[in-house]
Amino acid sequence: MKSILAISGSLREGSSNHNILRLLGKIMPEGINYSIYDGIRDIPAFDPGIDNDNPPVQVTDFREKISKADGIIICTPEYAFGVPGALKNALDWTVSSGSFSCKPTALITASTGGENAHEALIKILGAIDAKLTPETTLLIQFVRSKMDAEGNVTDVNAVQQIKALIETFINSI
Repeated sequence: MKSILAISGSLREGSSNHNILRLLGKIMPEGINYSIYDGIRDIPAFDPGIDNDNPPVQVTDFREKISKADGIIICTPEYAFGVPGALKNALDWTVSSGSFSCKPTALITASTGGENAHEALIKILGAIDAKLTPETTLLIQFVRSKMDAEGNVTDVNAVQQIKALIETFINSI
């Protein structure tokens, strides 16, 4: 059974990004163990001085979950034309561990604009050696206009793009 760990760049429960990750859980094929990591807010600020053999327990837990997963999906908004701080912080903690090295990764940036965070994350994921391809990245702009009041993705094109990304991603693992 393949294991996929999903990470939201938004800390807000019920955010568009959390709703997309929940949609992914509903459309995952049989034989996939899919889970959403909810501890990103608990990871302390990155400090290279304590990134040693005994890092904070939250960091160890995050790294282990990434290492054990067969693939990672990140779904994030853009904040202030960039990567949300909590997500960037969590990714910074993975640099020295190599947790993402050659790890199949999918990136969905879902925001009003999103192009700046999307481009930055492609570079960040490249720097930590995540296995990312153009086919496993998706930018969903004006995401709220593509959802109903309950957070369901209602835009047919967006749903098709999400399903195509997941199919390609699963096949790449």
